[in-house]
Amino acid sequence: MANSIEGNIVLAHGGAPTAVINASLYGSIKALKEAGFKGHVWAARYGSKGLYEGDFVDLTNLNEAQFEMLKNTPGTAIGSSRFPLYEKEYAHIVDLLEERNVRYVLFTGGNGSMDTLGHLAETAKKKGVELYCGGVPKTIDNDLGITDHAPGFPSAANYVVQTVRDCIQDVKGLPIHVCVIEIMGRNAGWLTAASECAFDEDSSLPHLTYVPEIPFDEEKFLKDVKEKWDLGKGVIVCCSEGLKDKDGKPIAKPIYQTERATYFGDVSSHLAQLIISKLGIKSRSEKPGLIQRCSAALVSDLDQQEAILMGKLAAEAVLAKKSGFMVGLKRLSSSPYQVEPIYIPVQEVMMKERTFPLEYVKDGNTITKAYEDWLSPLLNPKKKFISFLD
Repeated sequence: MANSIEGNIVLAHGGAPTAVINASLYGSIKALKEAGFKGHVWAARYGSKGLYEGDFVDLTNLNEAQFEMLKNTPGTAIGSSRFPLYEKEYAHIVDLLEERNVRYVLFTGGNGSMDTLGHLAETAKKKGVELYCGGVPKTIDNDLGITDHAPGFPSAANYVVQTVRDCIQDVKGLPIHVCVIEIMGRNAGWLTAASECAFDEDSSLPHLTYVPEIPFDEEKFLKDVKEKWDLGKGVIVCCSEGLKDKDGKPIAKPIYQTERATYFGDVSSHLAQLIISKLGIKSRSEKPGLIQRCSAALVSDLDQQEAILMGKLAAEAVLAKKSGFMVGLKRLSSSPYQVEPIYIPVQEVMMKERTFPLEYVKDGNTITKAYEDWLSPLLNPKKKFISFLD
């Protein structure tokens, strides 16, 4: 096979990093090594920006120590960006890649990155340039379509579960406030809902969960918090950073605006202030923020394995001259956990956001056991805790 592989390859990352995005990079390079790839292995520095500027890092001759470190390095070792590309930029990139004899491109990212990959593949096809483009899934929000889940999400979910479990122990031991924890996922509630797995069956700690797919009702929220508080055990509220009211307006006020985006205040802080001012109950807000997606300490073991697999399969596919696809996972069983790889036409995932299924939500603030059963295989085993308070 090695003698039939000609040209060079460029690997790129797009959008927000994850704790295992470099594991996918590891998997792709591993596949190239195993195939006897003789061309240059380049990485676009800072993703689409590097692609456009031709700013490539040479990864062809990584030593073994550097190569192995990729598996356990969070964030992205080659950089990422949200650099916007349009028709003329895609044409420029294709011309630049042709000049450098690049025949293969792997792009790791979410639906926006798959949109970039799809346009790149289509532009190359229109220009008659031989370029094989493959997508490696990556998201902490789990909002990519078709695939059961994507690398990055299980580790972020594992972080949420383990961190909320720690917080549960604190509140159970000193139940004097409502603790409001803000979780990432502006438009999709998969990660926020993961917090439900933190509450063991034998835990009696009152809790509420709010995902962005369900319009936030302030009056009902305060009523529900009061009911839980009156049980005298403290309360934990887990909420999405993207909560909106019935009119689709974010519940936290905008605090900063750029040409392309508006940044809103902390939802957890807003809700904690509501609880204090409207109910007269002591409340704390917690916002782990970026650490949810870059915690090397709480990487899901399964997530790392699947991230490597996705990178490896995508590399093997483009070397076999397959193009315009994203690798994904199809779940066959949750108990025992079984999945199989699938190859999804990139057009089916370009800029298409998969939201959290409402059948997993009960009464607007409770996550069902069905979702816990779906998510649990993706997480690391829970540590054993003890309490004499239940």
